Amino acid sequence: MLTLQTTGGADVTMSSREIADLVEKRHDNVLRTIESLLARGTIALPQLEEVPNDGPGPKMIRQYRVGKRDSYVIVAQLSPEFTARLVDRWQELEAAAPAPAVPQSFAAALRLAAEQQDVIEAQAAQLAAAAPAVEFVERYADSTGTKGFREVAKLLGANESAFREFLLDQKIMYRLGGALTPHAQHMDAGRFCVKAGTAQNKHAFNAARFTPKGVTWIAGEWAKHQVALHQKEVGHAA
Repeated sequence: MLTLQTTGGADVTMSSREIADLVEKRHDNVLRTIESLLARGTIALPQLEEVPNDGPGPKMIRQYRVGKRDSYVIVAQLSPEFTARLVDRWQELEAAAPAPAVPQSFAAALRLAAEQQDVIEAQAAQLAAAAPAVEFVERYADSTGTKGFREVAKLLGANESAFREFLLDQKIMYRLGGALTPHAQHMDAGRFCVKAGTAQNKHAFNAARFTPKGVTWIAGEWAKHQVALHQKEVGHAA
């Protein structure tokens, strides 16, 4: 069964696992398709979440939640023959989706409007604060070559330990033989390259490096991560 999730009142999303069930594809194929479309700028950045795994394998798996428009793009890329089924399912689920809660008094409506405005202003302030740093990274990446992990962390002004955990948690990189290695979808998107070399002990090694495109992309992802952390801290303090 497909289910809808509402976010922010009226927004409705569908999970990547639900899309996989609908078009009868493996979920990892759907994830790769979403990330490929995202890298090309064809769809908007979807929400990434971890959910319990009902099948074999790890206890928790990641999935995306995408909006109606982007779900059509994804299905058209995966299996165009299932587009009609997707349209029918959206109509059924939207008809059954609960209407957003409506304030029952003028005072309640004012409180809701004030809370929403506070959130909007906080998000805008944080993104505005991050914008100069991201713009600097974009200009820097345009004029330089590939960069290693420590170089990128320094460029972003990020704590190396926090930056490393971010890359691992977001499934951007993983550990292989003690070294950070990019996931295949990010290699395919041109965000990383792997340089071969020989250490002083004459042992061969492979080192993952961020491409200029990857440096620009990770700067945006890191900025959004910092905004999310700040909002979480504000929420806990409230």
